[in-house]
Amino acid sequence: MKPVPIPQLDLTPQYETLQHELAAAMNKVLEEQKFILGPEVGMFERELAEYCDARYAVACASGSDALILALMELGLRPGDAVACPTYTFFATAGAIARLGLRIVFTDVDPSTYNMSLETLERALLSRPKVKAVIPVHLFGQACEPELDDAIRARGAAIVHDAAQAIGAIDARGCKLGCAGLACFSFFPSKNLGCYGDGGALTTGDPKQAEHLRRLRAHGAAQKYFHDEVGMNSRLDTLQAAVLRVKLPHLDAWNTERARAASHYAALFASEGAADSSVPLAAGGLALRIPRPPTEPARHVWNQYVVRVPAAKRDALKEHLGASGIGASIYYPKPLHLQPCFAAHGYQAGELPVSEAAALETLALPIFPELTDAQIERVVSEVVGFLKK
Repeated sequence: MKPVPIPQLDLTPQYETLQHELAAAMNKVLEEQKFILGPEVGMFERELAEYCDARYAVACASGSDALILALMELGLRPGDAVACPTYTFFATAGAIARLGLRIVFTDVDPSTYNMSLETLERALLSRPKVKAVIPVHLFGQACEPELDDAIRARGAAIVHDAAQAIGAIDARGCKLGCAGLACFSFFPSKNLGCYGDGGALTTGDPKQAEHLRRLRAHGAAQKYFHDEVGMNSRLDTLQAAVLRVKLPHLDAWNTERARAASHYAALFASEGAADSSVPLAAGGLALRIPRPPTEPARHVWNQYVVRVPAAKRDALKEHLGASGIGASIYYPKPLHLQPCFAAHGYQAGELPVSEAAALETLALPIFPELTDAQIERVVSEVVGFLKK
């Protein structure tokens, strides 16, 4: 008899726990018939701002739209340069390109896969003046806060892409979204996910918050009166209702994700795996596990990403799939090598850390309800394959 499959992400247990509360919340919206910017949206914005230790939150239709709205709010002009890491989801660079801005790609830190101070400064020295930078807090781990200091010292604006990192805390003890302009996604696979697309921005600036509210509604503060050209990007009231039910559970879910990550780390380490600060070339078991941050920083583990030699990565993924274990590759080709960005002039080998990560990383199952027994089975299959 085949063992029960272990998906990379399983949302069913979460739904089963909350289904009656979710049904009541959605039925209330159906009864009120206020589907666009209904009262649930405003209530969710206030609750989200409080959760993020921010003054304001502005909900929108997706995390991708949040990035576009943030860049629009900054008033950048076509041709202005915006820096972002190349090892990230497409939406980060896609938002820059959509507005006719020039993308300056940076490499990432080999331990965290986040944009690091060293890689950013190297990119800024070799490229034209950058008007804004988008640090991506990848896989649920906050970037080093010194990035913000360096970006501000150069006079550039900052847009934090925290799509995968709601609830994460940086090395200075600041929750993502508490300062500056930050973007979040509520895609179903995120730690706080709705039942479709959804996103939000947080800010401490009242004028910025008001401007974002106009931009998400075609640039109109009052219906049919348009101060500027915006876009249609409003969070559906039904999605806001779902998120209001889920938000009070987010910290508990993040704690369970951290529990799962810790169990993975202990088991892999007992088999000889080193953490991601040790290059694969150093030898030992051909596996590198995430290096967790030290307090007060908090990783929220949207993904649990390990690293293996490129020659074994795809075969390991196939082996896990054949064993009924879900695993995914984030991301198989860095953005600077994507055909749609060829005009920016980047060549293979130019951002080597990201290019290596694209060939060597693999995301293993992680979600709050993942059991110790399931984790032990995943570890057994991974280690068994690598030791063959």
